[in-house]
Amino acid sequence: MALVPSPALVTEVEMGADPSAPTVRATVVQASTVFYDTPATLDKAERLLAEAAGYGAQLVVFPEAFVGGYPRGSNFGIVIGNRTAKGKEEFRKYHASAIDVPGPEVDRLAAMAGKYKVFLVMGVIERDGYTLYCTVLFFDSQGSYLGKHRKIMPTALERIIWGFGDGSTIPVFETPIGKIGAAICWENRMPLLRTAMYAKGVEIYCAPTADSRDVWQASMTHIALEGGCFVLSANQFCRRKDYPPPPEYVFAGTEEELTPDSVVCAGGSVIISPSGAILAGPNYDGEALISADLDLGEIAREKFAFDVVGHYSRPEVLSLTVKDHPTNPVTFVSASAKTEVSHTP
Repeated sequence: MALVPSPALVTEVEMGADPSAPTVRATVVQASTVFYDTPATLDKAERLLAEAAGYGAQLVVFPEAFVGGYPRGSNFGIVIGNRTAKGKEEFRKYHASAIDVPGPEVDRLAAMAGKYKVFLVMGVIERDGYTLYCTVLFFDSQGSYLGKHRKIMPTALERIIWGFGDGSTIPVFETPIGKIGAAICWENRMPLLRTAMYAKGVEIYCAPTADSRDVWQASMTHIALEGGCFVLSANQFCRRKDYPPPPEYVFAGTEEELTPDSVVCAGGSVIISPSGAILAGPNYDGEALISADLDLGEIAREKFAFDVVGHYSRPEVLSLTVKDHPTNPVTFVSASAKTEVSHTP
């Protein structure tokens, strides 16, 4: 289902116009995946991106796992010591809905970003062989794929379906509209990960999530204040009917209580300034485009008082080492690298 345009669902805040402090119009998308249908999800993403661009968005952030889907309510037939046949088939279908990075779906997303001249931050389920990762992809407004962040710590039962990212995919990209990075859902509650991002100079901190609880807003406000950065949190808004019906797809433990119109994820997408002020959202009403104009001068004004990795740090007392190299389980050394040249004295 495409987003129905409605001015009531688009919140915008005008900020400063000082040329020394650029203003960036940012939009977070609050909408549901077309579950088990990646081509249809990409079509929906393009419609939403086109609409956001029509409102003047320069940066558009989509929710966690928008492409590939967040398998809310599913347990994949898991109990300790056993996996059911139905659960294995459910994983096969989920695996089939994921995307390769790089791959044709990434190429299409890049083309969308270029077509609508926006910087794009997209939550996807990445397929790497037979392991899946909850990943965020970054694209620039010229249609180039910039890179990715893999969630380094899946939460609870997510760990049975998603692998763990490593320190090699914690990027912050310097762009004409600011330094952009992302952490996914409860990663945002990991202080050392946040500190690594602050050290890379993140200015526009994207937080795709699946958490629609009120308490999530406290985390987002804290990060904005702590990091002296803008925080853009995008969540899906989903009803039961946005997922396949039972018995194909079952919300374990709650299916009997749900109707097709039951809300299973209420959104709560929000944009927060470095001062902790809410610029747009949180929205719990339905699918929405939530926009605000970001006065980048606000970053310096707030970091004058508190720069967590600058003048407010004490590295001689507290410091952090980040292992930012890939941690591959198997490394192949080429024959040429192993060749030894002997010298006769």
